[in-house]
Amino acid sequence: MKKLLMALAVSALLLFPCRAQAEEVGTSAAACVIIDEATGRVLLEHNADASLPMASTTKVMTALLALENGDLDAPVTCSRNAFGVPGTSIYLAQGETLTLRDMLYGLMLASGNDAATAIAEHIGGTVEDFCAMMTARAAELGCTGTVFLTPHGLPCEGHYTTAQDLALIAREAMTHDFFREVVGTTRATIPWEGRDYDRVLNNKNKLLTTYEGATGIKTGYTKKAGRCLVFGAERNGMRIIGVVLNCYDWFNEAARLMDMAFERYEAVTMLEAGDIAGTLPVAMSNNMTVDAVLASDLKGVAAKGSIPTVEIDLPDTLEAPVLTGQQLGTARLISGGVTICETPLLASCDVARDDFPARWQMYWHNWLAVP
Repeated sequence: MKKLLMALAVSALLLFPCRAQAEEVGTSAAACVIIDEATGRVLLEHNADASLPMASTTKVMTALLALENGDLDAPVTCSRNAFGVPGTSIYLAQGETLTLRDMLYGLMLASGNDAATAIAEHIGGTVEDFCAMMTARAAELGCTGTVFLTPHGLPCEGHYTTAQDLALIAREAMTHDFFREVVGTTRATIPWEGRDYDRVLNNKNKLLTTYEGATGIKTGYTKKAGRCLVFGAERNGMRIIGVVLNCYDWFNEAARLMDMAFERYEAVTMLEAGDIAGTLPVAMSNNMTVDAVLASDLKGVAAKGSIPTVEIDLPDTLEAPVLTGQQLGTARLISGGVTICETPLLASCDVARDDFPARWQMYWHNWLAVP
């Protein structure tokens, strides 16, 4: 561990929401947003809280619930209800069984509405119960403008989200390695029961082959919702997720918005996990001290040209006993009045209490231990 010089913030005033620094942008989309994947902080937005239909980008949440509640190797059977669902399809036969893993490829690459329904019934028992799970999970993620009534996104009155909410759902989905693998795949094959050849699935997200660092995620289109796209990319250690809803030039606009984000923001790391943020005296310990170390890296996305500051929140002194890993305070990375990252400060070692009762207890235990 090493001690580093830090720029300390002047005071710990009320912290502004991450949206406070979000930049309003012009766009051809009815609504759009770009967020920092690591923290969920909004970087660019337009009409991001407007409730709108989202077509097949609905399937990001379908996949997330499947990954959180299912076994990738479990068999999933196409019911009569899932067979022949209108719109895009992987042409499941009634009674056909695939693993959940293969169904998810069919869901996210070919946008199979039949796969979405089969997955919903597999995880939720019924489509209705699964959709209730979708809405509840969205609320847990902080999505206040989202209601799911289908697992696939076909037109349905009362089925809607916001650009901001959809970005948060995608951010959570991207924490799953398998989801990242699927949405970053341009082409895959899965079994086709009863045939001597496999299904070939092609990802409809053109950004995967046209945009440097693209990471996914999902396309969607209906006449009511227009062209909808959830997308992401990574450059120079900075990961972003974006959403455009009802956007006729969806791929070009997504690329333009990501370019803007990468041009205006950059990833910064001020301190690393294990760095010492302060050394505190410990009362009742015979003049011992303890280091306060960072639990994780203090890093985030800041506007290019800005000078982020580090705010350290620690008491002046501690009182023994202190335990290794005990939280002593918090370190925050601040840019433009906005906290863009924070991490706990933990005690680096144990410090025993050293006063008369503690000494007497130690002597007593030692005496009892003598044979």
